[in-house]
Amino acid sequence: MYELFSAAILGIVEGLTEFIPVSSTGHLILTSYFLGLEGGVISTFEVFIQLGAILAVVVLYRQRFAGLIPGRARPSATAGAPRAAGGGCRGWRGLGLLFLTCLPASLLGLFAHAHIKQYLFNPYTVTVALAVGAVCMLLLERFKKAPRVESVDQITPALALGIGVFQCLALWPGFSRSASTIMGGMLLGAGRKTAAEYSFIAAVPIMFAATGFDLLKNFGGIGVEHLPFFAVGFAVSFLSALLAIKFFISVLGRVGLAPFAWYRLALAPLLFLFLIR
Repeated sequence: MYELFSAAILGIVEGLTEFIPVSSTGHLILTSYFLGLEGGVISTFEVFIQLGAILAVVVLYRQRFAGLIPGRARPSATAGAPRAAGGGCRGWRGLGLLFLTCLPASLLGLFAHAHIKQYLFNPYTVTVALAVGAVCMLLLERFKKAPRVESVDQITPALALGIGVFQCLALWPGFSRSASTIMGGMLLGAGRKTAAEYSFIAAVPIMFAATGFDLLKNFGGIGVEHLPFFAVGFAVSFLSALLAIKFFISVLGRVGLAPFAWYRLALAPLLFLFLIR
């Protein structure tokens, strides 16, 4: 029973933190420590439950993902909405935009995966990443300019690629994939909500590829007896991610990124103190 309780706790942590800019990696490390969980099965579990969070994005943005199917009829434009240049983020163009966003981190992750695992997965680097990301968020909020892009359908190939370059920062554990893409989008002219929504959508292919790669390498050590543990974590991660995404979008326009940055600065030393024991 304790194992299923632990699976639910880790699922909640994953779902709540994966798509907000606070680093799900740091939270999972800290939570696993408190629960006394370690080993290869837990490492694989922490990767697997990301699929539940990915599914939450697909469900919430199902119309957006359905619109990526080439040849699918486009919905009529909403009255008063800005007309998207070049067909918006739909069909082949939408797939191309996501490809451009995923390309830089995919290539860097493919060639540097072993080095990242060896040199960046430790208490020092994770703590520094939390703090550096927090400072970047505070500076961005302090010096941000008026956005030029207020809709996902207005994202251009250049902007998509630029966000992808910033997404490479997510390969530094603790920095946060959502933080890197949201900040990248805002720095390149997207509004907060637009940057956040595109961050969620772009997360699906890159996270699916990354989790799939890790699972193919490590899933061999998982037995039938582990299936309830994995199933509970997956389901809870999915449900908590649904709530987290809705909450984040609703408050982002009002509070900005600063509260999340201050939270990261408070979390960083706490995480460091527990991990160096």
